[in-house]
Amino acid sequence: MADRRRSKPQSKQPEQKQPAPQRKGVRFYGAKVIAKVMAGESLATALPAVESELEGRDLALLRQLCYTTLRHWFSLNAVLDQLLTKPLKYRDSDVKALMLLGICQLYHTRIPPHAAISETVGAAKGLKKSWANGLVNAVLRNAQREEEKLRTAATKDATLAELPDWLYGKLAKRWPEQLDNIIAGTNSQAPMTLRVNSAKVSRPDYLKQLKAAEINASRTLYSDHGIQLEEPTAVDNLPGFFDGLVSVQDEAAQLSAAMLECDPGERVLDACAAPGGKTCHLLENTENLDLTALDLEASRLVRVEENLERLQLQAGVIQGDASKPDEWWDGQQYDRILLDAPCSATGVIRRHPDIKILRRADDIPQLVELQGHILDAMWKLLKPGGTLVYATCSILPEENSRQVEGFLARTDNAVQDTPTGVSKNNECGIDTGFGLQLLPKAGGHDGFFYCRLRKQP
Repeated sequence: MADRRRSKPQSKQPEQKQPAPQRKGVRFYGAKVIAKVMAGESLATALPAVESELEGRDLALLRQLCYTTLRHWFSLNAVLDQLLTKPLKYRDSDVKALMLLGICQLYHTRIPPHAAISETVGAAKGLKKSWANGLVNAVLRNAQREEEKLRTAATKDATLAELPDWLYGKLAKRWPEQLDNIIAGTNSQAPMTLRVNSAKVSRPDYLKQLKAAEINASRTLYSDHGIQLEEPTAVDNLPGFFDGLVSVQDEAAQLSAAMLECDPGERVLDACAAPGGKTCHLLENTENLDLTALDLEASRLVRVEENLERLQLQAGVIQGDASKPDEWWDGQQYDRILLDAPCSATGVIRRHPDIKILRRADDIPQLVELQGHILDAMWKLLKPGGTLVYATCSILPEENSRQVEGFLARTDNAVQDTPTGVSKNNECGIDTGFGLQLLPKAGGHDGFFYCRLRKQP
């Protein structure tokens, strides 16, 4: 007989809950950004790639930590080297970046040490390198405990200046009297400076609008259109920003329009124009200019067009190589040319602290050669009697005064005509004999160079 017994129903097992995914916070993304910069990517590219992962205060903290870590890169590395028994392998650059980020929080922020350590150690888990958790914890606790000893052990001048050896050496040789101020300016946070659109509003009137909006500000010393804010703010908070009343632009960069001295109706070329701040300032400053904005990269010209649209200005926009005008030039010479040449950007390190890591000494001769080619090419496009302003955001003589000196030596019909001041009442910068050098100033303008050249008939 068949066994008709029924088997007992299996008891239903409760579903196993999957662990919640580990939240990847500020420190995790900060380490990823710093590691990308260490691998050769610019901060301007690496940071936006992760910014969509965070918002509000977390996003603001991410930016602060990335900029501050890079700003103090050399001293932080000097401390970390003392805390590691052996260097980390290249593939573990994310772990190194996280530790540098952690030490930065301990030494250069107001984040409570226990929070800085716990959050940074927590972020190590997201790197999926289990061995790193204990190392990060030990390094940061020792960094906190032995801070005075570790920081005073770094006595090398370049490290204290937070600069690479090659750059410190160049600056110490060329600017010995100004070196301390250059270092202070380079390692400070740049102020937020506005350029008033004089075609729409006067500087005194816009200062009144800022005061009504409870934004503290004052006029700049050298630029007649500049306003410096006491504290940075989102452009959404600026009165009339989207109506084109003001733009964000450093004071030193604002001097280009006054230096070029355009007259209404002239044909003007802004070479290497992106992102378009100087293009727009020229148009705001002088009516009816026939202006062309040129840049090598199409992606960068998008910013030029966006700025023109917001400010309700018109200019021709051309993608082209300034060193090869035969590929894009229509054959008609220009009355004025602004050449903001590609350079080392050593005058704006505080805005782009990744330059400290990415720029190399052997980049400079290549840049100098390129600048010379572009300068020679642009000169052929200038009308007899016309004006060309050569500008860089560098503070290295080989890109600036020496570049101009060499150009004048090989160009018979070029005459230097650089004013020592371009505002109504104030001289600015250092007269090098071949142009005007502005050095980065803590609480003030960036480092910049200008030379005005006139083409003899």
